[in-house]
Amino acid sequence: MQVSHTPAAVSAAFDDPNLITQSGLVPVMRLAERCGLSRLVAEKVKLTGAKNGAGAAADAKVTSILGGMVAGADSIDDLDVLRHGAMPAVFGGVRAPSTLGTFPRAFTHGHALQLHAVHRRFLAALAARTPLLPGAGQKAFIDADSTHKRVYGRTKQGAEYGRFKGIRTLPPCSPRSAPPARHDLHPQLQAADRHRATAPRQSSRLPRRPPKLVSEALATAREAGGTGLRILRADSQFHNSRVIGACRRADARFSITCGMNPSIKRTIAAVPDTAWQQITYPTAVPDPETGELIFDAEVAEIPAYTAFASRKKSERVTARLIVRRVRDLAKPATVGEQGELFPVWRYHPIFTDNPAPMLQAEREHRHHAVIEQVIADSKASALAHLPSGHFNANAAWITLWAMAYHLLRATGALTSAFHARATTATLRAHLIHIPARTARSARRITLHLPRNWRWQHAWTHLFDTVHRPPEPA
Repeated sequence: MQVSHTPAAVSAAFDDPNLITQSGLVPVMRLAERCGLSRLVAEKVKLTGAKNGAGAAADAKVTSILGGMVAGADSIDDLDVLRHGAMPAVFGGVRAPSTLGTFPRAFTHGHALQLHAVHRRFLAALAARTPLLPGAGQKAFIDADSTHKRVYGRTKQGAEYGRFKGIRTLPPCSPRSAPPARHDLHPQLQAADRHRATAPRQSSRLPRRPPKLVSEALATAREAGGTGLRILRADSQFHNSRVIGACRRADARFSITCGMNPSIKRTIAAVPDTAWQQITYPTAVPDPETGELIFDAEVAEIPAYTAFASRKKSERVTARLIVRRVRDLAKPATVGEQGELFPVWRYHPIFTDNPAPMLQAEREHRHHAVIEQVIADSKASALAHLPSGHFNANAAWITLWAMAYHLLRATGALTSAFHARATTATLRAHLIHIPARTARSARRITLHLPRNWRWQHAWTHLFDTVHRPPEPA
């Protein structure tokens, strides 16, 4: 491919008042309106007494930030993407980046909780209007994990040196809900995502209130349509009696990785060789220690294992202990001239009350790793930066990102089966970042989009779906 004209015959001018570059925001923000986002913000978020008018028109500011995040903004300045060409003719109430930056900085912890309440209800509305959680009425998985976001300013509240030596981080946590799909690769189905600290200073390893985090995630999943069997999946950081107690109080099941403590080692050593069953994965599973791909392993079950036996009786939990073992390929097969006398295994135990058969329960737990795609997607999107030095402003930013994330996932679910599983970057490239020229006639606006757009039919289907008259109640 080459330019069709000589340099002297090509010129450029930024002077078209009828052109927009983010025409996909029209159906996306229409979907947000159908789910009552502005009304929820006006009812729940009350920034009374805020200076510089930061609390005024909270609904317009939240929707402006969400629109900017959907378009790809990952900082306050990037929100200016909403103010170009014909955007003021297509959207009303767009605020300037300086105004939008003042808004989250006025938040207290209570205001962050108000915004989180909006998020929960907005997610429930999205799930009710779109196929966001198909099959959740029968079975849903709630994945919980923690991550670390590197920060560089020494004035960033809540940042500490923790897990990564010499690196200052903030540790937001990421619960996520997913239906029992054949390929559980739906990073769009996150149930809740926000900073879980109640004070500006906190540990960089794990939230201090994981049971509260789990309780909120389970409640949010139920509000979003997860009324059937709910199973919390988590790694060993969440293996404690309080988290399991939160699951049981919420009438949910758990499937949690546990470490190799002395009690578990003794239990595994007592498993007879005949109890191990071969399991073959349809796709390779990365080994958590070596990173090597594993296609098969062996699994055994201890039907009644009592965890936390050293704690008081009310905190002890008896459930299934499912153990997967794989050959330890990190050690050499031979030493000198002598081959190995017996196989060396590495064990990966799971503590669960999942009622599924053993091999199915083990496979379902391994799908927990899909939450890493959610985390990677977030860090390549609005969570590429935590834009403020104020702790509560960053907490609000994370909640706003979660709302924008779910809005995009719901958009993909409405568009096509392919876009229901696509990443945020793909959704933006196919559905959002489409230039269009606006034309007005008879008090109507028509968007003229590029001819032969590869995803024209998918975009048209989305547009027609969100603009059709609402069904009668």
